[in-house]
Amino acid sequence: MSEHPRWTLDPDRALPAEPTRRAIAREIHGRTADLPIVSMHGHVDAGTLARDEAFGDAAELFVIPDHYLLRMLVSQGVPHHELGIPPRDGGPVQHDRREIWRRFCEHWRAFRGTPTRYWLEHELVEVFGVSRAPSAATADLLYDELLETLARPEFRIRALFERFGIEVLGTTDSATSALADHATLRRDGWGDRVVPTFRPDVLFHPDGAGWRAAIDELSAASGVEVGDQAGFLEALRERRRYFVAAGARATDHGHRTPDTTPLPAEEAQRLFAAALRGPLGVREAEAYAAHMLFESARMSLEDGLVMQLHPGVVRDHSAQVAGRYGSDLGFDIPRGVEFTRALRPLLDAVGHDPRFRLILFTVDETAYSRELAPLAGAYPSVLLGAPWWFLDAPGGLARFRELTTETAGFYNTSGFVDDTRAFASIPARHDLARRIDAGYLAKLVAEHRLGLDEAIETAIDLTVTLPRAAYARPGDGG
Repeated sequence: MSEHPRWTLDPDRALPAEPTRRAIAREIHGRTADLPIVSMHGHVDAGTLARDEAFGDAAELFVIPDHYLLRMLVSQGVPHHELGIPPRDGGPVQHDRREIWRRFCEHWRAFRGTPTRYWLEHELVEVFGVSRAPSAATADLLYDELLETLARPEFRIRALFERFGIEVLGTTDSATSALADHATLRRDGWGDRVVPTFRPDVLFHPDGAGWRAAIDELSAASGVEVGDQAGFLEALRERRRYFVAAGARATDHGHRTPDTTPLPAEEAQRLFAAALRGPLGVREAEAYAAHMLFESARMSLEDGLVMQLHPGVVRDHSAQVAGRYGSDLGFDIPRGVEFTRALRPLLDAVGHDPRFRLILFTVDETAYSRELAPLAGAYPSVLLGAPWWFLDAPGGLARFRELTTETAGFYNTSGFVDDTRAFASIPARHDLARRIDAGYLAKLVAEHRLGLDEAIETAIDLTVTLPRAAYARPGDGG
């Protein structure tokens, strides 16, 4: 019997099928494929880089931390505890990592046509060099191959960081974090390569069960007594200064809506005082969160942090899953979002100020051409963030260009962000975005709407120039 051929990937994957466009897209992609990765929005744990950790096994690397992968397996009837996620009540959980990997491989066909499939193929073949595609029959072979590979020093996380060509990586950090891991990275000479991002969401939503404890943490971390709204604002400013000193470039806001309606000072104080006594109702909490987005924009004028806003997700849609296993396990579901009226108070106040930058993300692609592209195409402070979460797929990335370019152009966008916790998927996600952009630009060239030299220049700008400018260090300008 002949040996099974080694698994390889087609070099033209995700490029246009039409021959003329494909040839142009190949040339454009060839000019961006090896450019550095500017990864400014994501959720890689800075501690794994500070400790230069090794990835222990295939389940730990691919299955357990990846929400995309978990949610698909759960949708196919595999419960979380069989994938290594422990129930909160101490119930049984699968600890055998090989068995977790087997469950994933048995369901490989469920990922057909998904971006997860593309990313996983890139990781398995291009990064880790496995010999066969996943299946029930190959699960143990691949597990053993990966176990041997991951034990080698060149597959520790810092070595992979260098190999991936990551220029800078933005993490997402609680507003009260001491940033100890970032301090370690700075001591090791990585301070300009791994930078924190200020995430204050829990502090802005006083209907949350953890809000009061978070306020106490803020007071302790900032050294400011937080007994009223004025103290709260000063504590936030102090923490933002701390983040800027640690290398932060941006803030990050994952609100339920993009409402930015400011409150009179006395009303903000009243709501804050009421929240100290007990959780606010939903309507009052939403009004307070909107006010704090407005205040955050004004703070960005002071310290230069770019403001990222990505509203419109119902978090932990399944109360059963959240109650049994906890939060952030694949049950965050998109909802429709209105931006035009919601952002008007903020943009009226600071939208023309050259000190301010606002990057808008959405999971509601119906807003692209109707609202977001016109906003970015008019306000000098507004940039469109890349297709993100549920939309960072070949079709979603292509639709983004089709729906926004004619109104906002390319140069009112901020470049691709991967928004991932799965470190090894970073080059795969950026590669897919570069291929889709190459295909879109190839269409413009083939239709004689853009010269090839302009298309190549634009592709390079989308890859490195625009994200560098969008996330410039405070004080460096855009």
